Parts: sequence; structure tokens; C-alpha cells
Amino acid sequence: METELKPISPPLPNDESLQQDLISHLQNHLLQSQEQILVLKKVVKSQLEALNRLTKNIESLHKMNHQQAKEIENLKSEIRRLKELKTKPKIRSSKMDKKDDNNDTPGSGSGGKRAGSNKRSKHDTLIIHKTEVFKAKDIPANSIFKGYQEYVVQGIAIQTENTLFKLERWQLPDGSYRVAELPTDIKGHHFSSELRTYILYQHHHQCVTQPLLLSQLQEWGVDISKGQLNRILTENKEAFHTEKRDILSEGLSCSAYIQADDTGARHNGKNGYCTHIGNELFAWFESTSSKSRINFLELLRQSHTDYVINEEALSYMKRQKLAPRYLATLSKGKKFFNNTTAWMRHLEDLQISTTRLVRITTEGALVGGLLHHGFRINMIILSDDAGQFNIFQHALCWIHAERKINELIPFNEGQIKAIEGIRSEFWGIYHSIKDYKQAPSLALREEIEKRFDKKCAMKTCYELLNGALKRMWRNKTELLLVLDRPEIPLHNNLSENDIREYVKKRKVSGSTRSEEGRRCRDTFTSLKKTCKKLGVRFWDYLNDRISGKNIIVSLPILMRERALVTY
Repeated sequence: METELKPISPPLPNDESLQQDLISHLQNHLLQSQEQILVLKKVVKSQLEALNRLTKNIESLHKMNHQQAKEIENLKSEIRRLKELKTKPKIRSSKMDKKDDNNDTPGSGSGGKRAGSNKRSKHDTLIIHKTEVFKAKDIPANSIFKGYQEYVVQGIAIQTENTLFKLERWQLPDGSYRVAELPTDIKGHHFSSELRTYILYQHHHQCVTQPLLLSQLQEWGVDISKGQLNRILTENKEAFHTEKRDILSEGLSCSAYIQADDTGARHNGKNGYCTHIGNELFAWFESTSSKSRINFLELLRQSHTDYVINEEALSYMKRQKLAPRYLATLSKGKKFFNNTTAWMRHLEDLQISTTRLVRITTEGALVGGLLHHGFRINMIILSDDAGQFNIFQHALCWIHAERKINELIPFNEGQIKAIEGIRSEFWGIYHSIKDYKQAPSLALREEIEKRFDKKCAMKTCYELLNGALKRMWRNKTELLLVLDRPEIPLHNNLSENDIREYVKKRKVSGSTRSEEGRRCRDTFTSLKKTCKKLGVRFWDYLNDRISGKNIIVSLPILMRERALVTY
């Protein structure tokens, strides 16, 4: 008979022993908690100390960073000074409030002429408009009159001069009326030609903004509104626009070369560009929304709108590596297209739609159109190596070529010596080319070419310098084009100086808003710079044109006369 086994349970402790165990357990746990709290206190204290140390380190690093930033800025300025690059302008504090300014004596260094310098007479070229005689006071008896001591004071009269024209009005026997005519320069205007000339001169020559010019005229007593001022500046300027257009046409026909550059020109809240074309005879500006090669070719073709496929156009497309099947198709089809719409339709019919194909074919058709209308293929275009100007015979600026080397920052003594050696040889070749321009000779030409090849083939310890020399070697033809055409300049400084006028105007007045405003800014900047090159005072030119006298010869005619003497 099986018996059931039951588990044996441990004896339960009584209540008193259980309470003691719980108390001891709680005491142990409390002791452990206190120890942990002490450990945490020590950790927190050490972390706070570490945080304080980090804060002090951050403050010291911040101070050190500020000092290093100042030191870096000083070193950059020193590097630019040593490399003869443009530095930040040093704007000196005004001395107008100093009391001792009126005590400056000539030759003292703070004012007046240098001691011992030759002073020209200030009265030789002055026109005396009025003479006043002042009598001396308290002259003793028996004094002898010795004539007059002359004292000339220059001044300008700023005042309004309002004129009321009364025009005779007659009733003829047939009942009609006849009224006397106004002077030519007044017809259609309520402001004199001198005032309109002043407004144009101040805005376009002195870069005075329209709000400031309006405030100035109103303070002087001229009753003129904002709208009237804007109309004087922008409306009815077709004669000026025509003369500006003829400047480019004459400049391209009578010049051996042109120089080109571009800069930013915002219009109506959008980014745009202004392209400069000119030389020592003229300066021409045009603002557009693009600075591509297509845009440059469209500017050169002036008023023509056609596209032409001829041998020159196909040759250009071939140099740009257009596929042979497209060249064959274009050579067999239509050759002349009157406008952009017709040209783009022709490309669609030929299934030429990708951006690259459209660009190359359009550039080629524009080149063909330019040459078809008489643009000389031997015209040299000098630029700073911007790709959009690299057409026809392209010459490069030596200053920009050297700038790539001068901008390199060496890191050791070997690299410093390598750059100095290359730059020294570069300027040596530059001065030899200047001598060649004065007296071309075959021996000097060969020497220059050998020196150029040797310099570009050099291998230095500075890899970036080696890359710059390789770039210069690739541009050999454009840099040494001056050996074939000694009449062209070695640099593009003239174009940069011309376009600086536009940049100054942009910084003062900001962007243009209306199409007429942009057109007038381009026109008057072109006329102003061209007048300066031809020795014509811009004030005289504006006054002559505004008054309708037209005594000053047209600027394109003056350019042609100057070109006959120059070339």
C-alpha cells in the first residue's frame, strides 16, 4: 500500500525575530544609501570643479581665439602689402574739428604746398566777371597813391532764374490764330536747358541719387516733382541712345583691337550683368540678364538680328566638337534666318534640342552672321581669360596671368623661393615684351619665346605652382599674341578702369527698376567715358546736346579722326 509523501515546510519564525531581521535589513540599506549619497556628493563636487576648470579654459581659449583672429588679419594685410595687392583703405579721422588747422603753414606737412615747390599763377586762366574797388580808410595827408593791390576771390552763383515768355498771339483774316514760337531748346519743356543739363550731369557724372538731387533742387527753390525729375533723366533720350549705338559701330570698324570685361548689374530685383567693350578710343556699356558667349556675340552684332550658316560658322562648330552628322545636316539646309524665332524653329526641325547642341550651333550661327556683316576676323579681343570672350583672335591679360601665381600661399622656404624665382622670370619676360613692342625684332622674339617655354617647363617643389605654370603653357598662344600684333596692350587694365565707373554708380544708386532707367544708365556711362577719352568735357557735351546747338562734333566722328592719328 502506497503512502503519500508531503513536503516538509520550514518552521515559521515568530513575530519578534521577523521584526528584528527587518530592522537590521533596513539599517544595512540605510547605511548603503548614505554611503552612496556621500559618493554622489563627491562625484558632483568633482564634476563642478571640472566644469569650473572647463569654463576658465573656454574663456582663455575664446580670448586666445580673438587674439589669433586679429593676428591673422594683420598677417593677411602684411601679405597683401608685400605682394602689392589691394589692401583695405585706411580711413583717417577728420581734422575739421581741430583748432590748429588754420595755423598750418606752407611746407609744414599738414597743409599748404611743399616748401620750395614751384607755384603756378592762379590768375592766368581765370575770367574776371566783376571788379570792386575798396578805398583805404584814415589816409594821412601828403600820402602818395601807388595803385591797387589785386586780390582775386573765386565764387559761384547758385540761384533760381525763372523766365516768363510772353508769346504774341494773332488772329489772321481767315479766323485762325498764329502764336510766336518758343526758342528751340525750350519747346516742350518747362525747365531751361541749363537746368536739365545740370540734372543729367549731377546724376550721371557725379553719381547723385534721384532723392538727393530732388531734395537739393527743391531747397534751392526749384518747383519740381519726383515724376518731372525722373522724366528729365529718362524720357526723350533717343538722340543720346543713337549716338551711343554709333560709338560701338565706329569703334569696331576703326579699331585694331577691343578690350572686354563684365560686372554684376541688378535690374528690377533680379541679378544681371553689364558688359564693357572699348579701348583707348571709346567705352561702351550694355546691361543684360546673361554674360554668356551668346550674349557677347549678340552685343557685337549690334542691331542685326539674323543668323547665318556659312563656312566660318561651320568651322566654329567643328572646333567646338559638334558631331559630324549635325555639321552635315546644317551644311545642306537653309543658310539665312531673319530672327531668333526662325532660327529656333529650324533647330527643332533638325531635332537639335539638347542644351549643348543648341548653344554650339547658335554661337556658330552668330559668328557667321557677324562675319557676314563685315566684322573683321582679325579683330583682337583682349580679356582677363573669361570664357565668353574667347572668340576670334583672343589675347590674354598678363596681369591676370601673374595673379594666379601671386595668389599662391607658400608653406615653407623652398616654396617661397620657387614662387619668387618664377615671378622674377615672369616680369623679366614682361619687360622684354615691352621692349619688343617699341622695336620689334626677330632675335628678341625668339629669345622671348624660349624664355617663356623654359619657364613653363620648370618643375618646382610646389605642386600648385607647377599647375599654374601648366595653365600658362596652355595659354601661350593668347599670351604671346602680342608678338604678332605689337599694337595691342599687355593687360586689361583699361577695361577694368572703365567698368569701375559702372561699379561705383551701382554701389551708390543700387539697381535700376525701369527699362528706360537701365538703358539711360548704360548710355550716359558710355558717353561720359568716351568723352573723357576724346578730351571732351562732359558738361560741355551735355549742354551742347540738350540746348540743340550741336556745335560739338559727333563722338563717332571724333573717334574716327583720333583713330587715323593713332593707327
